[in-house]
Amino acid sequence: MSLPSLETTSIPGLVVLRLDLREDARGWFKENWQREKMVALGLPDFGPVQNNMSFNAKRGTTRGIHTEPWDKFVSVANGRAFGAWVDMREGDSYGAVFTVELDPATAVFVPRGVGNSYQTLEDGVTYSYLVNEHWRPATPYPALDLADATIAIPWPIPLAEAEISDKDRTNPALADAARMAPKKTLIIGANGQLGRALNKEFPGSDLVDMVAADGVTVLDLTDAAAVAAWPWHEYALVLNAAAYTAVDAAETPEGRRISWAANASAPATLARLAAEHHFTLVHYSSEYVFDGTAELHTEDEPLSPLGVYAQTKAAGDIAVGLAPRHYLLRTSWVIGDGNNFVRTMQMLAGKGVSPTVVDDQVGRLTFTGELSRATRHLLDGGATYGTYNLSNGGPAMSWCDLAKEVFRLSGRSADDVSPVSTDEYAAGKAMAPRPSNSVLDLAKITATDFEPEDALVALARYCAT
Repeated sequence: MSLPSLETTSIPGLVVLRLDLREDARGWFKENWQREKMVALGLPDFGPVQNNMSFNAKRGTTRGIHTEPWDKFVSVANGRAFGAWVDMREGDSYGAVFTVELDPATAVFVPRGVGNSYQTLEDGVTYSYLVNEHWRPATPYPALDLADATIAIPWPIPLAEAEISDKDRTNPALADAARMAPKKTLIIGANGQLGRALNKEFPGSDLVDMVAADGVTVLDLTDAAAVAAWPWHEYALVLNAAAYTAVDAAETPEGRRISWAANASAPATLARLAAEHHFTLVHYSSEYVFDGTAELHTEDEPLSPLGVYAQTKAAGDIAVGLAPRHYLLRTSWVIGDGNNFVRTMQMLAGKGVSPTVVDDQVGRLTFTGELSRATRHLLDGGATYGTYNLSNGGPAMSWCDLAKEVFRLSGRSADDVSPVSTDEYAAGKAMAPRPSNSVLDLAKITATDFEPEDALVALARYCAT
């Protein structure tokens, strides 16, 4: 079979496909839906889950204009029909109209939020359409008057002569019709440092966490009933900022169970849901998935986690990689709005304490604002799905170097911070192993034209607040 051809239209995202119809004395054959070929042409990989058929016995039967909240791939199995589409989505293209005659060699991909209507041009026409969500009873969606003068659809058969349902005769005019809002964004782990930063970068998102707060709803991803009840089909984007980050406590029996649930099982659940509901999943990981022996950690370095926390994060990475549309941002030494290393050093500097800080673990700080900015950049730029390293830029520094800089910015002498090795610091303590080198290679994300801000510049601004 030859490749079909694809034609764009006046409605963004709505495309016409001219199919290869093979005819002989027996009739005809066509590949009505062929994922590999059609995606290669530029059709979205929309993942149909249901095939519907509709038969109209009489010429002039007219349906619509209906705006279902899912994508649709429409063709006719036999006969000819006139198709009309109206953009009912919020935005500049609202009210745009496109029409085309449908026959067995013509198919149309209709994106969510575009109203569709069909008029049979002969007796005995059968429509076939694929949709990427299961039909749900009582699902509300916008509808539009077939005869609305502002869109002026040129019906081949006058509506006065057409077969139209009573319901379709009472649909509102364009000026009074509801507009289809875009799918939403969900931030998981909204109470945390990163979750709060993401909420600033993605205002208006739905917010969930394990604990309720102002504007934050409780959602436990380890609760199967709660997950099943959540309306995942309403989201185009899910940002998973939730994690169990108590590295040392993860080594305890209780901490081990919590860490595996939050860092491995929950991301696996989200990856499954992303495939089922076609949303883009953004997940945030850690340089702890590596043992710290490489001089510079690249995205494709084999995983080599040391402790329980690290192992659970690595398992989560593997699970998220199965989501069809995912960005996995691997980061290091995260600093944001909340309790963290920098705030602790500021507190000690203010109290006159002279701490001892390890000097043989090196890396770069990642400020949550920078991580949120990188997320926005990848999404808005349409970057290739996959794993990206992200930290602030600048030279690698030890924890001791950073503590000295915080003391200097706090008006204390850098010499008030004393160095100590990790082994000396850990002596007599129940501590999980840490990677000695946490420096991430940033070449992949900078190749997308994202330039990370120098960590010391960001640190000075952060300490001033």
